[in-house]
Amino acid sequence: MAVQLIFILHLIIGVYCHVCALERRDSHYVKLPVVHSTNKKVFSDFGDKRAITTVPLANRSDVAYYAQLEIGTPPQQVYVQLDTGSFELWVNPDCSDLRGSADVRFCRAVGHYDSASSSTATQLATSKTLRYGIGSANIQYVTDDIGLGGTNSQLKGVQFGVATDTVDEFAGILGIGHGLNVTIRYRNFIDELEAQGVTETKAFSLALGSKDEQEGVVIFGGLDTSKFTGPLQTLPIIAAKDSPDQVPRYWVNMTSLTLTPPSGKTKQYGNTTMAVFLDSGATLTLLPTKLANLIAADFGADATDSNGFYPVSCSLNDLPGTLNFAFDGVTIRVPYSEVVRELQTSFGTQCYLGISPSDDFVLLGDTMLRSAYAVFDQTNNAIHLAQYVNCGTNEIEITDATNMTAIKGDCEPPAAKNAASTSSAIQSVMPTLTLTAGTAATTGVTRTTPPAAGASASGGVSTVAESSSPQVRLGWWTGLVMTAFWVALTVR
Repeated sequence: MAVQLIFILHLIIGVYCHVCALERRDSHYVKLPVVHSTNKKVFSDFGDKRAITTVPLANRSDVAYYAQLEIGTPPQQVYVQLDTGSFELWVNPDCSDLRGSADVRFCRAVGHYDSASSSTATQLATSKTLRYGIGSANIQYVTDDIGLGGTNSQLKGVQFGVATDTVDEFAGILGIGHGLNVTIRYRNFIDELEAQGVTETKAFSLALGSKDEQEGVVIFGGLDTSKFTGPLQTLPIIAAKDSPDQVPRYWVNMTSLTLTPPSGKTKQYGNTTMAVFLDSGATLTLLPTKLANLIAADFGADATDSNGFYPVSCSLNDLPGTLNFAFDGVTIRVPYSEVVRELQTSFGTQCYLGISPSDDFVLLGDTMLRSAYAVFDQTNNAIHLAQYVNCGTNEIEITDATNMTAIKGDCEPPAAKNAASTSSAIQSVMPTLTLTAGTAATTGVTRTTPPAAGASASGGVSTVAESSSPQVRLGWWTGLVMTAFWVALTVR
């Protein structure tokens, strides 16, 4: 009987390992969690109210999204800010440069890479200064192996920067814009994923998740149809020579911008057909000053404060209503609760509109992107866009043969927030909204049954419909092993 039991166990384990090996070989996408900086499950309580008030609101430590990389041999865990608006990866910000103890503690919490402690690191002779909308970094280039946290994928000999000095940076940055022979002369992270066979195409999908969820997901080489509703609409990326700043970015054409207040009567803003670019590295959405002022007035803000931001009532978070960004074939409806930026300070909760005036640059930052599901497709020079809704998990690979326009989301449209106030309360924070003159088929890997419309993936009760993920397979095979033990004992 003992011999029979051992034979059964060897057979089960052998078949399971063979199935796992097949999945690792055939899967050409990799998923990374995207974590909000305020997620206490990942980042400890690095802030105190007094320290927060000393930090300019333009800084990014309060609203930013991070992914974990494992760099070097042995691996060193480092969190980097996910940034579709830049092109290079670098690590090791200078935490001593920051103002406010909260920012210093957060900076230290994201991890530090030491090339001297890695047997696979090679220092290169070149250096560079990277400048951002906020802050800058002087970097020295190195090459090293990079593992993707929570996966068995590893990139060999990736070139990236190690900061020697930074100004006003809270963490390193993973730039996932265009790379080799477009903006830089070496393969960036997206290029390496394709070149080393981790992905089949230079495409990735991004779901930042809502403020309440505090985390989302980026899938390099794949997408998740249970993170959006309706079809994916394909928007051509505007060529650099035709873009506002002549730089290769994820520029697309926005066709209009409207506001649907609690009354339900939609207001159209004039002259809102314009080029915008999608920037996950920007906290705020930047719009032309005249347009931003009109929107702010409709949210009850008379003017910007001394820092250039629009103070608004925090009660807006509880009201139904959306700010609507329209593109060719799709409109992204951003709830008031996502448009309003809420900060905890020693003076209590302070709220600001998640839009800032700018006549130099127009971009859609995190305050808009949290409500969108976007596939950034460098291979086909397009952005595929849909309304974000989280109703489970159904991941599919993006291949050269994938017809993106044929892919539809599994989720129902988001449920409108119920009015939490009387009409008199609404009028106390919202001015009268009258129309004003304008101003300038693939195979799913894992799938869970979506919860009822309006329920979050974490709050709804989900049942497994079909799955071939390692976690589910492990549970199934473990059950089979336990059954074999039970049968053997019963026979004895």
